[in-house]
Amino acid sequence: MKSFRRCCLGLVLAPLLLALPACQRPEEAPMPADLIPREHMAQMLADLHQLEAQVESSRLSPDSGRALYLAQHKSLLWKHEVTDSAFQRSYRYYGIHGKDLNEIYAGVIDTLNHRETKLNPASKPATDQWGPPKTN
Repeated sequence: MKSFRRCCLGLVLAPLLLALPACQRPEEAPMPADLIPREHMAQMLADLHQLEAQVESSRLSPDSGRALYLAQHKSLLWKHEVTDSAFQRSYRYYGIHGKDLNEIYAGVIDTLNHRETKLNPASKPATDQWGPPKTN
């Protein structure tokens, strides 16, 4: 009886042990030939997030808002001379390389903050949650 259990255990564990190395390291995604440069990707993502905020703040029904967003998204990609597939491949590539995506989104935040400052030049200085207003 014990040998039967050992045999069954061996049959179950062997495939798991063989599959374990494949689970430890994700397969490295190759860099796409039409990879969008980081700076350009940051500008595009800032534009897309701004577009998304504009559509969400409109008083359109969800279906109309989605249709508007998709149409404007297509127009924005055309303006930046990028295909949808190149954008998707680039975003997926940068997403796999988390450090790259973090750097891109740091640029997106800077761009959006700069745009906000241009729109509201008389806005209050930034404050810490626990301290007095910061001055530069």
